[in-house]
Amino acid sequence: MSGTDDLDDWASDEFDAADLGDARLTQRLVALARRLAQSPQCSFPQSLNGPELKAAYRFFDNSQVDTDGVLGSHILQTLGRMQQVPVVLAAQDTTEFNLAHLPATEGLGYGTGNNLRGFMMHSLLAVTPEGLPLGMLGLKTWVRPPEEYGKTKQRKRRPIQDKESVKWLEGIGHLASLKAHCPDTQVVGVCDREGDVYDVFVAERPTGVDWLVRASWNRSVAHPQKYLWETLAAAPVLGETELLVPARSGKTSARTARLTVRCMPIRLRPPRARRNEKLPDVEVFAIHALETDVAEGIEPIEWMLLSSVPTHTREEALEHLAWYARRWTIESWHRVLKSGCRVEARQFGNLDRFVRATALFAVISWRILYATLLARLDGDLPCEVLLQPVEWRALYCRIHGTTRLPTKIPSLAQLVLWIARLGGHLNRKHDRPPGPTVI
Repeated sequence: MSGTDDLDDWASDEFDAADLGDARLTQRLVALARRLAQSPQCSFPQSLNGPELKAAYRFFDNSQVDTDGVLGSHILQTLGRMQQVPVVLAAQDTTEFNLAHLPATEGLGYGTGNNLRGFMMHSLLAVTPEGLPLGMLGLKTWVRPPEEYGKTKQRKRRPIQDKESVKWLEGIGHLASLKAHCPDTQVVGVCDREGDVYDVFVAERPTGVDWLVRASWNRSVAHPQKYLWETLAAAPVLGETELLVPARSGKTSARTARLTVRCMPIRLRPPRARRNEKLPDVEVFAIHALETDVAEGIEPIEWMLLSSVPTHTREEALEHLAWYARRWTIESWHRVLKSGCRVEARQFGNLDRFVRATALFAVISWRILYATLLARLDGDLPCEVLLQPVEWRALYCRIHGTTRLPTKIPSLAQLVLWIARLGGHLNRKHDRPPGPTVI
């Protein structure tokens, strides 16, 4: 099956429309996606036979292959899925690839901490408010030049266009450019504290494109309390909510945190260090959630969120807090890409090959996470939403040791459990649902 070029499967759905300047390259991309997805944790020599292996290295060494070409078709499919839902959360996040163990690899830069050889990646992942990843919306890679190492203070004085933080501004601009493809869907860019950038708050954007950011700075505000945190502390409590905090191995046990919730419109003032730029004030909505009655020795949970989405009531505040919680989906996706598909363990010799392969494995990683979470969110769906008839039938026969097929199509939840069994999942009474690692 893997050698059939005209097979109408997920790989052809996601990559058939790729524009690489040569139809043969597009065919090779589809074939590689199909083959590498069968054993994404394995090395190329383990996943591919002789001719396929040579073709793969030629593909990733081809200068006609770029990130936009690899991802363009998949992004169009993602936009199509976005058209089916009223709200999509576009999670933004940055991760770095540590390749210090590959001293011969060319074109790398430095990273954070002890990572002195690697590259950076900033990406956007479309996620429903329920937590289902719909696909990638964009990916940007770059290296930090070795000569810039140790010059953090100098970089802070540069305009945002010359800083890495421009990625957040580019992200919201990218969402604005994609909005025409899903005019009836509200798109909300969701960022962690690194995305607390004033330029994002004042940037122009079309109707239906919003942002939600966890605040990092206690910014000046046009209110009597003068600063953001103090202003929210003086606002009335709208209510409480509970949050299940999972256990941390060897550190803390699971607990239920009770958080008080406040929200109000806020008028932010531009940073004092940028007075000469004459930036305008901006009206935003602030949401504050703080854990109360914390046991001694436990740091209370606190979220301060800023958003362009109107937030006036307790229900709206809780909804937007839940939106921010979905940002962790992109971190799970990065973990699948790194630990599951083992991108950092591969040896390509130079940065360009690494980036091309990373773009392909990024889609494979999304597919794994999508399958895992779709089964959790709607396990009663027929399994053919994920696999072809020939695939689930082969799986059924393998798992049950039979050639007799069931009279009805199995559910998605059953299918994912069978896949998980192949990965070692025992499905005991108290086992958690299978995660992306075993899938």
